[in-house]
Amino acid sequence: MKPATQALGQQLIIAPVSSEAEFDGAFTSIVGRGAKALLVGAGPLLASNGERIVALAARHAIPALYPFREFVVVGGLTSYGASFAEAYRQAGIYAGRVLKGEKPADLPVMQSTKFDLVINLKTAKALGLNVPTTLLVTADEVIE
Repeated sequence: MKPATQALGQQLIIAPVSSEAEFDGAFTSIVGRGAKALLVGAGPLLASNGERIVALAARHAIPALYPFREFVVVGGLTSYGASFAEAYRQAGIYAGRVLKGEKPADLPVMQSTKFDLVINLKTAKALGLNVPTTLLVTADEVIE
């Protein structure tokens, strides 16, 4: 992330949180330091607090990119991440191979190859953002 933000002439502000009690302070800190957008990472704490994070981003009027579609369904602006449907399909294939007698240790490690882009137009409008048509037609899902 750091080289990418530097190449764009932007400043990277990292606001790690390790408990639910730190969310409000993290948002206050990044907004106070001039953040213009937010990239939410993945992890159990963040995933289980999706609605709260989306609400904080809305309250501070900060556009945010999330790792999972579920954030966008509850009002987040956009998400780009591995397709859960594809991951579950691959897990099913692995389970089938194991049930047919293959040893799990012999199976290759697989990484996601399908990623979903989801955009919430209602949230974009609330933030005063105009989403380019080229991005809308590229999206896997547009929530209106």
